[in-house]
Amino acid sequence: MENKATIIIATHKKYQMPADKMYLPVHVGAEGKKDSDGNDLDLGYVKDNTGDNISLKNPSFCELTGLYWAWKNVDSDYVGLAHYRRHFSLSKKSKDPFDNILTYDELAPLLSKYRVFVPKKRKYYIETLYSHYAHTHYAEHLDVTKEIIAEKYPDYTDSCNKVYKQTYGYMFNMMIMRKDLFQNYCEWLFNILFELEKRIGESSKELSFFQGRFYGRVSEIIFNVWLDYQVKSGTISQKDIKEIPCIYTEKIDWNRKVKSFIGAKFGHKKYEGSF
Repeated sequence: MENKATIIIATHKKYQMPADKMYLPVHVGAEGKKDSDGNDLDLGYVKDNTGDNISLKNPSFCELTGLYWAWKNVDSDYVGLAHYRRHFSLSKKSKDPFDNILTYDELAPLLSKYRVFVPKKRKYYIETLYSHYAHTHYAEHLDVTKEIIAEKYPDYTDSCNKVYKQTYGYMFNMMIMRKDLFQNYCEWLFNILFELEKRIGESSKELSFFQGRFYGRVSEIIFNVWLDYQVKSGTISQKDIKEIPCIYTEKIDWNRKVKSFIGAKFGHKKYEGSF
């Protein structure tokens, strides 16, 4: 029996999408959005304010409102998340990045071999995941998250300590996972984030719009905590995890990105925009 995979693509705007039927574009943050005529904004995609959803949290939860929607509303053997401008890719077929996006035909033979697919590790070299976050955002977010993990999931404490000290991690909130693992992860993640929201919610109102989107950034880091514990506990093995490169459909301003990274590390300048 062929495994079925669904990868949602989190997007907040109309954009070119892969033609492969494995992909399901999801309009994240759809709740309350209007077009120029005052009607509900319709991008032609599934909206994250349908079914069981947390669409209203999108300003702070970012693509996680799409992840939550997938958790509650998608029924596939494997479920994953990508972004409208960032995708998994196993091969380079042409100069057009959309021709190089992972297809179901490429993924299908791997589904019987692996249970978790992640983007290749992002390496920070001179920063740990914790220090980089503290320099670019606010350390309090990770400190309180660590407290919550210790209270709700004490068995994950060692993994949390380990991951915070790492100089690399699987980022972007991108993954493809077997359904049972996907559901386990989402239940764990949102239980932590909803508690984080209770404890930091009011103080977060003083943050800029960009800095206020921290729940999505915290989840990038603690995904590594969850995954490390799955291996440590024997739920999965390292051999069950497959790294896949990512490609961007838009040009990255690496000069600005590097300058901002150095400015945060040595000049204590918080990030105030994506690159």
